[in-house]
Amino acid sequence: MNNNNLHDSGVKLLCTGLKNLKCELKILRLSNCSVTEEGYTALASALRSNPSHLIELDLTGNYPGQSGVKELSDLLQDPNCQLKTLRLSNCSVTEEGYKALASALRSNPSHLIELDLTGNDPGQSGVKELSDLLQDPNCQLKTLRFLNAAADEACQYVERVVGKNPLLQRELNLSEHKLGDTRVNQIAALLQDKHCRLNTLTLIGCSITEKQCVILTSALKSNPSHLRKLNLSDNKLGNTGVKHLCDVLKDSHCKLERLSLLDCGITDVSSLTQSLTNSKALQFLKDLDLRWNKIGDSKQRLRDALRDSNCVLSIYNQSPNTSDGCSIS
Repeated sequence: MNNNNLHDSGVKLLCTGLKNLKCELKILRLSNCSVTEEGYTALASALRSNPSHLIELDLTGNYPGQSGVKELSDLLQDPNCQLKTLRLSNCSVTEEGYKALASALRSNPSHLIELDLTGNDPGQSGVKELSDLLQDPNCQLKTLRFLNAAADEACQYVERVVGKNPLLQRELNLSEHKLGDTRVNQIAALLQDKHCRLNTLTLIGCSITEKQCVILTSALKSNPSHLRKLNLSDNKLGNTGVKHLCDVLKDSHCKLERLSLLDCGITDVSSLTQSLTNSKALQFLKDLDLRWNKIGDSKQRLRDALRDSNCVLSIYNQSPNTSDGCSIS
């Protein structure tokens, strides 16, 4: 019955049938039916009266409010509830709602295997609730969605590689993993997600190309305020990649403190010099590493741009400990 204007009154009529013990309905889809808290309460009450047959419930795009989510959570705790799939995407579920759902699934973990919460905002506490739930050995969930598909895939990949949920981490190091186009797109989707709070991203030797650098920098431009340290050393970013990184530095929300681009195939730093001269980036940038790049005579203009700042410029190739610039370390 998706995409019908049932409203709460229509759902209440439907609940009359659901309460009947002869009703053996297994799948109920009511997405985008303008159902509010009142309708959720009626639906949960009906399903508690006759909970043993329904295995799939889709309530996408409705308006449960905090009390509606609580009613569904209470239903999930019923030992007779057989629901295997519950969809609540785009339902304005809050952090409190996530806590209620996670608590319900911990108390009765045996049946639900798919939970869709995409398009809601769990906040950091909600993300932690879901992460802790998935660590519970009794949890039977096989599919849990609360990010877009690409970001969700990125989370799964990162957790396999580093064993941690990136949405709960401040640092992410995927160095020496050959990411390829698919993984770079997924990591970019993760960086764009409003739940991502990474402040250190290290991607040394990940075979990132100029084209892939464009994808990553586009993601960073959309969510630039958290990142403080970015290390893309030993990737063939070239001049094009650096030019796009400059767009991140120009963003007024960018507070990047350390940028490492060692051995990235850079020959021209004019765009970098210009962006540092004409932006607020130097208020925050403390360390710029360009060693093992053949930037030639343009290094003097870069030195001049940084002369009155507190940024350390590493530019010579003799050894990892050699620095040059406005401050010498």
